[in-house]
Amino acid sequence: MPTVRIPTPLRRLTGGEGVVEVTGGDLRSVVQGLDAIHPGIAERILDERGELRRFVHVFVRDEDVRSQQGLDTPVGDDDTVSIVPAVAGGAG
Repeated sequence: MPTVRIPTPLRRLTGGEGVVEVTGGDLRSVVQGLDAIHPGIAERILDERGELRRFVHVFVRDEDVRSQQGLDTPVGDDDTVSIVPAVAGGAG
C-alpha cells in the first residue's frame, strides 16, 4: 500500500498523523482515498477544477509529479507520496 507523507500544516486534517497508508494505482486515486479517510484534505491539494494547486508540490518516488504524468502518475504499493506546500519568503 502506498505511503503518503503529510506536511505539518495538513496534519490537523489527519488527526496529527504524519504518514498515512492509502490504496491507489495512480496519484488521483491516492488523493481520493486519502480524502475518504480524512475528509477535506483533497481540497487543500486540488483546486476547484480537480487539478493540483499551484503552490502544492507532490512527489512520487522523490520526483515531482508535474514532470511525470501529474495526477495520472502511477503509484505502486511500495511507493512514497510526499505532499510539500510551497514556502513563500524572500528578502525583506
